[in-house]
Parts: sequence; C-alpha cells; structure tokens
Amino acid sequence: MVQNFFLQVESEGNTQSSITGGLWDLVDKINPLQMPHDTFVTDLAIIMILAGIVTLAFFKIRQPLIIGYLFAGMLIGPLSPLWAPFLSESANDTVGEGIGILSDIAALNVFAEIGVILLLFVIGIEFPFAKIRSIGKVAIGVGTLGLFMTLGLVFYVCTSMGLAFMDSLFLAAALSISSTAIIVKVLEEAGKIKKESSILVLGILIVEDVIAVILIASLESIALVGNVSIEGIIAVVVVAGVLIVGTFTVGIRTIPKLVDRVASAENREILLLAILGVCFGYSLLANVVGLSVAIGAFLAGVLIAESKSAEVSKILSSPIKDMFVAIFFVSVGALMDVRQLENYIFVAIALIVVALSMKFGGNLLGNFIFRQERGKSLRSAFTLAAPRGEFSIVIIKVGVDAGVVSAFLFPLIGVITIITAIITPFLVKMGDKVIPKLLRK
Repeated sequence: MVQNFFLQVESEGNTQSSITGGLWDLVDKINPLQMPHDTFVTDLAIIMILAGIVTLAFFKIRQPLIIGYLFAGMLIGPLSPLWAPFLSESANDTVGEGIGILSDIAALNVFAEIGVILLLFVIGIEFPFAKIRSIGKVAIGVGTLGLFMTLGLVFYVCTSMGLAFMDSLFLAAALSISSTAIIVKVLEEAGKIKKESSILVLGILIVEDVIAVILIASLESIALVGNVSIEGIIAVVVVAGVLIVGTFTVGIRTIPKLVDRVASAENREILLLAILGVCFGYSLLANVVGLSVAIGAFLAGVLIAESKSAEVSKILSSPIKDMFVAIFFVSVGALMDVRQLENYIFVAIALIVVALSMKFGGNLLGNFIFRQERGKSLRSAFTLAAPRGEFSIVIIKVGVDAGVVSAFLFPLIGVITIITAIITPFLVKMGDKVIPKLLRK
C-alpha cells in the first residue's frame, strides 16, 4: 500500500512536471520576440500594427510621419542590434535573415518596391499635363539651378571626404532633391499653402520631382553598367525621352479615355482595379525598356490625371498608397544597418550643413537671376533648404539594390532625412522672423 502511495505521488509529480513543461513550451511559442519569421503575413502584420501606432503618435506630436516610420523600422529591422539578446540563437543563424523582429529581407524588399511604385503613381496624379506645361520659366530655372548646384558641390565634398565615386554620386543626387511631402505638410500646417511664395515653392518642387524621376532612371542605368558612360546616359535619356513623348502623344489620347469608359460603369471596385492595372502595367513597360519602375509609375499617374475621373481615382488609390507608403518607409528603415551609424554620424552632420547651405544659396541665386521679389526669394529659399525625404531614399535604394553603393548609405540617408525633416518647420519660422528685418534694411 505504501508502495502504491509512492507510485501515485511519483505519477502525479510526473503529470505536474509534464503540464509545467507544456505550459513553458506554450509560453515560448507565443513569445512575440520569437515568433516564426518564415511567413509573409508575420512581417506584414508587424509593419501594419507598428505603422498604425506611429501614425497616431506622430500625428499627436505634429511631426512628419516619415520620421516615425523610418525610426520604427530602424529599431525592429533585421539589421538592428536592439533585439539580439532576446531572440533565439537559431534565428540569428538562419541564412538570409537578420536578428530583428522583422527578419525576412526578401519580403521587405518586395514591400519597399510596391511602396515606391504607388508613391510615384499618386505623385503623378498630382501633375496633369496642363499643370506640368504651365510651370513658369522661373520655377524651371530656379529648381534646375538649385538642384544641380547642390548635386555638384555635395559630390565634390563627398569625394573630398574619401567616399567612393558611386557612393558620392548617389549621395549627391539624393541630397539635391527636397521632399515634396514634408514641405507641403509644413506649409499646410502653417496656413501658407496658398501664398504667392508658396506657389513658387510648389512649382520648383514639381520641377525637382520630374528631374528626380529622370535622375533615378539615369542612375539605375549607371548602376547596371557599373560606371558613368556618356553613351549609357545618352541611351537612357533617349529611351526616357521616347517613353515620355509616347506618353504625352499616344498615351494621353488613349489611356484617359479608357479609364473614363471604365468609370462610366459607376463601379468603384472596377475603376480601382483599372487604374492599378495602368499603374503596374506602365511600371512593367518602363522596366522592360530598361528604365526604373518609378518613372513608369509616375507617367501612369500623369495619364490618370488627364482623365475626367482623376479625382475619384485619386480618392480610391490614396488609401492603398498610404498603406504601402507606410510599408515602404518602415521597410526601408528596417533595411538600414544602424550599427554602422556611429562611424558616420559626423559625416551626416557635415553633409546636412553642405546640402542645406547649397540649396539655400542655389535657390537665392536662381531667384536673383530671374529677378524675383526679394521677400519671395528668401521665403522660397528658407522653405526648400532643409528637407530630404521620399526621393532621396528611393535613389539610395536603387544603388543599394544594384550593389554599387556601400550599405552604410541607407542608415546615413535615413538619419539625414529624420534630422532635416525636424529642422524644416524651424527654418520656416526662422524665415518669418528674419525676412521682415532683412527687408527693412
């Protein structure tokens, strides 16, 4: 009987041990820091939850959402050292994966690619052909001069710092373009979006955006060749020219009419699928002829802007764009190797000072050449000087994807974007205080 008692106790102990072990196994399985990373849904769910939290937080503190997306991606990405102590060793050893909560680098690149296409597509919808054609010579002159002066000086500074030729070229191109998204947001929040100086700023931004799309196509071609070739650049310009001319001759007479015919069915689902078909179809066309998907997406947006249902198309596509733009910036942030930043933080600060000063001076010079009123010239220079954003990141991504630039450029451009976005509202406010004093002299 005593023997039976001890057997019963031992059996109960084994059962309890088995239950305890099972509970710990269950806890281990549902540990969010050790979730399976082999599914597309896992990373997408993490990005969307994070994007929702960031959107609310940065809306409350009135900061551009792009900063939050990049920062969040940096913290939880596969190259972030933040979560390394908490993640299992097996996750660290997985080929093709990193050590962050987001670990599927291939999926992150897919997210980022779709984000680029939709971002450029919706930007294109903002630029109907009539709007592009009506850009004044002042905006074209000032925008082009400011952009290429900044590009030239930043390239010189980068090479002087000892950066490689391709690193210097891509970084110079990225830092020569102001962020339309950040500037428009700042002007709207300041109630200045309809002022005369703001109209000039918006015109210059349109010019810069168009040049940026052409720059992306040119840099992608340079990346494929591996060096700067005059013949290669001429070939890209010719192909891009043919595509653009074809878009504004044949495309503009057919695509908008087809979209309007689809819209006449008065079914939003069908219209949405049609415009997304135009977007991705044109991106594919650009890719097939050797250009960037970005230029194809932008031109597709311009074609949709020519249709009578452009506003409806924009309303329908905007939520999808917002979703994938959030995914894009979080994914790009996640792909940034923040461990390299400590070696390049002073480079980032130096480049910010150079790019900001050159953009300010270039815009002032352009306005002076075109004999613009001094107050308007100063306001446009203060507004355009600082922010770098969406196109800057896209340009660096082109170089990183092609494997022609150093990996540290990703976190470097991320930090520059964050710092310049924070600086922008303060520069605009500084302009409001300084300009009246300068005009009285």
